Amino acid sequence: MATTADFKNGLYLNFNGKPCQIVWFQHVKPGKGPAFVKTKLRNLENGRILENTFTAGAKIDTINVERRPYQFLYKDEDGFNFMHEETYEQIHLGTDLVDNADLMKEGQHVEMMFLADEERCLTCELPTYVELEVTYTEPAVKGDTASTNAQKEITLETGAIIMAPLFINIGERIRVNTTDRSYGERVK
Repeated sequence: MATTADFKNGLYLNFNGKPCQIVWFQHVKPGKGPAFVKTKLRNLENGRILENTFTAGAKIDTINVERRPYQFLYKDEDGFNFMHEETYEQIHLGTDLVDNADLMKEGQHVEMMFLADEERCLTCELPTYVELEVTYTEPAVKGDTASTNAQKEITLETGAIIMAPLFINIGERIRVNTTDRSYGERVK
């Protein structure tokens, strides 16, 4: 057990029966009345941000969360199969736990967040940037642009479709940002 005096950004706690992480907090001591702590908490199961106010000195239940390195092996009809990079233990995750799964190719390294007490996987995170090959795109035609930020749809080797600049061609390797599914740069 801890109290609000132990709050810091990144602290993991059990809030209303859900695992959460403190994203932001502020201790407030008004002129009248008792002190309190305003917080923004990220629900680790669905990523939503919750705002809550705790009275100063309130007891909270902290939890132990571990980050573990895994490698993506293959996808089947039930979901995704991963292997722990140090113990070679294999686990299976449903499609709802993996964000931007269409940007993940076999052999891709990911990081999973586990609730250590229950050995339950909370999230599966891809690296911020992944390098993928372009398998299909329409050729750009000279004079096709009405602005300097003209983009077109491209299909990547994993089947994902993203927007990229007109100069990208089939067979090129590009870097893709997995947080917003945007084109980063060409890879040489």
